[in-house]
Amino acid sequence: MAGTKQKAAKKSVAEGFKEFTPYQEKKGEEYMNEKQVAHFRGLLEGWKQQLMHEVDRTMHYMQDEAANFPDPNDRASQESDFTMELRARDRERKLIKKIEESLQNLESGDYGYCESCGVEIGIKRLEARPTATLCIDCKTLDEIREKQMAG
Repeated sequence: MAGTKQKAAKKSVAEGFKEFTPYQEKKGEEYMNEKQVAHFRGLLEGWKQQLMHEVDRTMHYMQDEAANFPDPNDRASQESDFTMELRARDRERKLIKKIEESLQNLESGDYGYCESCGVEIGIKRLEARPTATLCIDCKTLDEIREKQMAG
């Protein structure tokens, strides 16, 4: 039963980030103008809040569910659940760090520009992946290099 609650909570957080109004670009509009910066600041801060809420939920869940089950199978199952939760939170912690870096880049005026070649990453790509630091071309080349190194 607790697993069902966990899945529902994870699902709502994963979907929650997608619940935003896409930015409607106007013809001739300057890239990363005040409206766009405000749009992405709200998107990043909202996503960070959702992740922080999930971290809190996990802490409360683990405190509430922590029990010393006499049955070894129950104990093992609980430990497995806790391990999965902690792995998910670790990934979210790393994502929160990326979000914070993106917010810093917003403040410094570097957000939305490829850190490799300097071109605009693009509004649609940033809405799909708000923590993107590479344009699609540089990211593709990066992935090709990764595959070649692994192979």
